[in-house]
Amino acid sequence: MMPGEVEVKAMLAKGGIPVNEGYAVHSAAEAAEMARHMGFPVVVKVLSPKIPHKSDLGLVDLNLCSPDAVGDAYERIVKKARTIDPDASAVVEAMAAQGTEVIIGAKRDPQFGPTVLFGLGGIFVEVFKDVSIRVAPVNRQMALSMIKEIKGYAILKGFRGKSAVDLEALADVIVKTSRLMMSDESIMELDMNPVMAYDKGAMAVDARALIKD
Repeated sequence: MMPGEVEVKAMLAKGGIPVNEGYAVHSAAEAAEMARHMGFPVVVKVLSPKIPHKSDLGLVDLNLCSPDAVGDAYERIVKKARTIDPDASAVVEAMAAQGTEVIIGAKRDPQFGPTVLFGLGGIFVEVFKDVSIRVAPVNRQMALSMIKEIKGYAILKGFRGKSAVDLEALADVIVKTSRLMMSDESIMELDMNPVMAYDKGAMAVDARALIKD
């Protein structure tokens, strides 16, 4: 089964992986009230296991700064999403600061067991397929090696005036992803894309998982 993003992020947070605050909502009024409670700006995204590529379908609204904008975003997104999944709802999340996007994921291979993946995130992982993979368990030294061996490492260590990202924080997320896969055999796949990498810290802002029934 594929749990919703809120459930997946709760699992990540329990494993010590930083995530942005987010709550499932089921009406425009509830979305607006939750945004007031959280503070602006916020993001509204579709919440549906049947719609993995939310941005591609225009089912994400970023940087919303008023209750009316949040309510309107909810109505638009859910109306469109329910043409694909009649049970679709939405999630309101804290707007994360823009960072360097990376992907950190894992898969339970039938032959090798849990494997962990790292690469540049967003569309870059699909275009360039620039990733590194290790069989779990992955320790900090292995995690740093994974980061440094991708071709896009030059971007992570600072490029054309951009600050270097916090490699230790990324390594920490990789190690904790490995531990999560080793400790919970029900997790078949885990995909955090993007993880926002900052000059200090890192945060998973979108995540999905496949859990054994």
